[in-house]
Amino acid sequence: MTVMWMGFYSFGIFFKPVLKEFGWTRAVTAGAFSLCSFIQGLLAIAMGALTDRFGPRLVMTLCGLLLGAGYLLMSQLNALWQLYLFFSIVIGIGMGGSFAPMMTLTARWFVRRRGMMTGIVASGTGLGSVIGPLLAGLLISRYGWRASFATLGVTIFVVMVLAALPLRRAPGHITGGSAGNGTGEQVPGIQQEGIDFHDAIRSRQFWTLFGVIFCLGFSIFSVMVHMAPHVTDLGFSQATAANVIAAIGIACIAGRILFGKVLDKIGSRNGFILGFAIMAFSLFLVAFSGTLPLLLLFAVLFGFAFGACVTCESPLVADLFGLRCHGLLLGIVSCGFTIGGGMGPFMAGYIFDLLQKYQLAFLLCGTLSAVALLLTRALKH
Repeated sequence: MTVMWMGFYSFGIFFKPVLKEFGWTRAVTAGAFSLCSFIQGLLAIAMGALTDRFGPRLVMTLCGLLLGAGYLLMSQLNALWQLYLFFSIVIGIGMGGSFAPMMTLTARWFVRRRGMMTGIVASGTGLGSVIGPLLAGLLISRYGWRASFATLGVTIFVVMVLAALPLRRAPGHITGGSAGNGTGEQVPGIQQEGIDFHDAIRSRQFWTLFGVIFCLGFSIFSVMVHMAPHVTDLGFSQATAANVIAAIGIACIAGRILFGKVLDKIGSRNGFILGFAIMAFSLFLVAFSGTLPLLLLFAVLFGFAFGACVTCESPLVADLFGLRCHGLLLGIVSCGFTIGGGMGPFMAGYIFDLLQKYQLAFLLCGTLSAVALLLTRALKH
């Protein structure tokens, strides 16, 4: 989780160096990230289904190979079509396994402490968003953006392939049980509990949740792609921009771990409601912020809400629909995240190209976060 998202969330740090060399517009450059998000979402469905059928080891090994190749190819970038081929398609396919396989794996291994364990595993995403921008900023300043992409490619390939080796689908594949409860006990038969796939996707609950996750993806990816350019547009250095992104990542880790523990007490639905309230406030705040203290306050609030909401996603799918088809259902829901995440960066870039500022884009993200809060309240366990 850490190395996959480390590369993905460093895109905003590469944004201006690539723009400077090739002279593309922000909308066109962010469009590669948007298309990557669409492809990631579509492939999340396939990766979730493959995880249900073959287990996570094969899926994560394949993703490691694709991501390593994609970032290495980015170091050879010379034309716009290559940006879309290397980043949008190759890396997009590799990122298809960035969420559903690991979250499904966690849901199957842990029951009683599922929220806490999901938060710990998902904190790898936040850790990646801390390490990635800082590492990319350091490497770019010393060696240039091409060598930095190559370094990311080799690192991601090696770590992911090695980390995939010990993965097992569930405790039942080792002990004969079906799932763990977080205490070492086995919980027989939990794998088959839940709503049938066709009943789940025909329900209003499922598509309401899809809409919630769409709004979440729109807001998160818009910020993660455009916050670094926004900070430098305000007159701050590239290092300061990387630090703001890193602050989001640190707060995201805290949000995931703390909310993971809290979820087991308040429930995933209430966790979403609280997370979206904080996120909406932070986005309205940053729309009118131009000082470093307020930018850092935004980063802490947004990062915490980001971590909280993403941690709630997999447990809420399990709470609403059970575990029978958890991987596939989570993959489809995650597709909503990446569809929103695909539209968001392009729209934010287009708004900037028209108005030469991001204020309206951040206000739009804040409004969608508020809409997601209302949709979450409509969900019923």
